[in-house]
Amino acid sequence: MNFAAPNLVFDPQILRRFDINGPRYTSYPTADRFVEAFDAEAYKLWLGKRNIGGISRPLSLYFHIPFCNTICYYCACNKIITKDHGRSAKYLKYLAKELDLQSQYLDGTHDVIQLHWGGGTPTFLSHDEMRQLMASTRKHFNLLDGGEYSIEVDPRKVDVATVQLLGELGFNRMSLGVQDFDERVQQAVNRIQTEEETETVIRAARGNGFKSVSIDLIYGLPFQTVMGFNRTLERVLAMDPDRLSIYNYAHLPSLFKPQRRIADADLPSPDTKMQILSLAIRKLTEAGYVYIGMDHFAKPEDELAVAQRQGRLHRNFQGYSTYADCDLLAFGISAIGKVGPTYEQNVKTLDEYYDRLDAGILPVYRGIELSADDILRRAIIQALMCHFELSLESIEIAHLIDFRKYFAAELEDLKEMQAAGLVNIDDKWITVLPPGRMLVRAISMVFDRYLRADRQRTRYSKVI
Repeated sequence: MNFAAPNLVFDPQILRRFDINGPRYTSYPTADRFVEAFDAEAYKLWLGKRNIGGISRPLSLYFHIPFCNTICYYCACNKIITKDHGRSAKYLKYLAKELDLQSQYLDGTHDVIQLHWGGGTPTFLSHDEMRQLMASTRKHFNLLDGGEYSIEVDPRKVDVATVQLLGELGFNRMSLGVQDFDERVQQAVNRIQTEEETETVIRAARGNGFKSVSIDLIYGLPFQTVMGFNRTLERVLAMDPDRLSIYNYAHLPSLFKPQRRIADADLPSPDTKMQILSLAIRKLTEAGYVYIGMDHFAKPEDELAVAQRQGRLHRNFQGYSTYADCDLLAFGISAIGKVGPTYEQNVKTLDEYYDRLDAGILPVYRGIELSADDILRRAIIQALMCHFELSLESIEIAHLIDFRKYFAAELEDLKEMQAAGLVNIDDKWITVLPPGRMLVRAISMVFDRYLRADRQRTRYSKVI
């Protein structure tokens, strides 16, 4: 059986032409559209309405662990740099409070099919702290056999014993940050990491029942060259990961203070970035990886690739996911969840988080309840981002609209992309063609009603 997806077509001129600033669409509407009028009381209401009609979706849980030992200059995450485990010990006590509070208000099943620890650096936690957090989780939720339980790992801070513990706690997938193995690049971004450290963690994961190991790389970092990144790719491919992510570094020093330590003059030129991306796509596809979407690649037998072939692929705040129908409960500072037709985000600082939980209040500070139009457009963007095609008839039946009338302006806007060979539009389908797959964010943006009303896009990173 041939599992290969259509070959990606890399046309630098087309990519430059449509390389605009835009969202990554881990949600629609995007988080910058959330409003503070949607507060803890609104979220509590929706937690209590999960079982309306006797239908209760399985759950996905996300825990944000914000602590890091050292700072990586490229990082745009909400993190706290510290070596003091007193701070993480206190944080875990409050995570337990939030777990207790959310589970009290939660109607319907407490069965969990997906769990993710992100950060920050979740492996900042000591072994006892990891056991404590998983015990607090299992006190309120039932982690189903065969679920997807993943964690982000910093190989510099993890030994074989830690990986063994993670396997014992139930984790079966991990994502390893690498970014680049070039020593000059590592020094420029303050992340010194050896191949040996990375290989040790991967071997330990294989030996402790992990089903999937993913490696994250970044292109566009200071001092990166095509030859240097080629060496990194060869080393990474030799480690045989199940999944690979090749992220574009978005240099936004006005928004993210650590990036101010990276000099603009040290960054690769746009042309070099394009060459690095082209190289990465060619080497990964030649090595047999399937292009999942945006910046993600997976082996044909990996669950992401299988889910895409079967039409089950989904996109949420952890990126691409194999479980489409989950309600997502989020815990910790700045964490974002999804329950029913709503999104909600927690407060962003520790002080606010602790104060709210001390008062017995859910730490939600903003969110949104989706309108019928939001739900319609979310379905379209999900289909384009995950499957590169959209059945007009299925949208019309599900949402009781005449697609061509409802989206007349959007279809008109797509004509330029159709003329450029990025998409094909016929009576029944909108199909993202191979040359358009790298630009699927830009294609999806055409259906974003908020962007149509607000052309201010500098808050977003470039598509490529």
